[in-house]
Amino acid sequence: MLVVHNPDHALHAGRQEMFRGRLVPCHEVPARLDHVLAELRRRGVGPLHTPVELQPGADAAFDEVLQRIHAPRYLRFLEQAWEEWVALDPANAELDALPSVWPVRGFRADVEPSNFAARMGLYSFDAGTPLTAGSWRAARTGAHAAVLAARAVGRGQARCAFALSRPPGHHAGADFFGGYCFLNHSALAAQALRNLGADRVAVLDVDYHHGNGTQSIFYERADVLTVSIHGDPRTEYPFYLGHADERGAGAGEGFNLNLPLPRGSGFAEWRAVLQQAIAAVRAFGAQALVVPLGVDTFEGDPISGFRLKSDDYLRIGEDLAALQLPTVFAFEGGYAVAEVGVNVANVLEGFGG
Repeated sequence: MLVVHNPDHALHAGRQEMFRGRLVPCHEVPARLDHVLAELRRRGVGPLHTPVELQPGADAAFDEVLQRIHAPRYLRFLEQAWEEWVALDPANAELDALPSVWPVRGFRADVEPSNFAARMGLYSFDAGTPLTAGSWRAARTGAHAAVLAARAVGRGQARCAFALSRPPGHHAGADFFGGYCFLNHSALAAQALRNLGADRVAVLDVDYHHGNGTQSIFYERADVLTVSIHGDPRTEYPFYLGHADERGAGAGEGFNLNLPLPRGSGFAEWRAVLQQAIAAVRAFGAQALVVPLGVDTFEGDPISGFRLKSDDYLRIGEDLAALQLPTVFAFEGGYAVAEVGVNVANVLEGFGG
């Protein structure tokens, strides 16, 4: 299994997030990836590939994929946001930028405001995703890692690849960030696989939280099936997408499948639903698979509510391997930091046999 590692991930290290009405230390921290990398090295999983710093224009095919998934004005905002934030007040260099105002129902979102705070709100959906001095570079290098992983799989150089990156990606939409995510790694990987000749690609999201960004990106497309197993959005973040009746629209009708489960679900219930997801991928006739790999389904996760144990992740890997598809994994959630490395490595070990 090829592991593509984002060397710039630690440049994004938020100080605080808004959580349950108060500012608290961020749950999404660089140590999450460090634990995974250490465990993969301990088990000898690899080879490990680390991309060099990517200058704009240095990889035209990557830029094409990035602009196919994300809106140009959103990408421009992310690239320039930190400089604008500091230009407002040099003291802001010691603070993270968090949004505080949003265009909700009845407000216009088609006109981009010139005010920085207004644009932060235009391009976000929560106050829990701090933008820092290194967020853009970390996110862009991570997006490139996901595309490199997909290229290796799409070109037949690896049967399976793992994009080991953070900040994570599956909550990021075409033109919005949130849920700790800025650029959608799984959507980028799926598009890269499409560009390399896979007519049908399935995205099977196993994170505790619904991949609202991925769903919204592909909701009107028939070439990418999106499937998600997650906590019931009536009680679980991100709340406003992820219901079972969301089946796609237009050309994409019937190509989105949500499988929500109640808080407290254990592995027996979760694995039964995984079999439904796998059956849907088979029925779709997917030629390649992308797995947003969140392990915040773990029983000890501080911001989630399922009850999976570490050994269960071996079974998840085995079940996904039964699809016998070229597969790209992308690292997503998992906030029980001490266990996240073992749980991720167990999925990959189970998948690889």
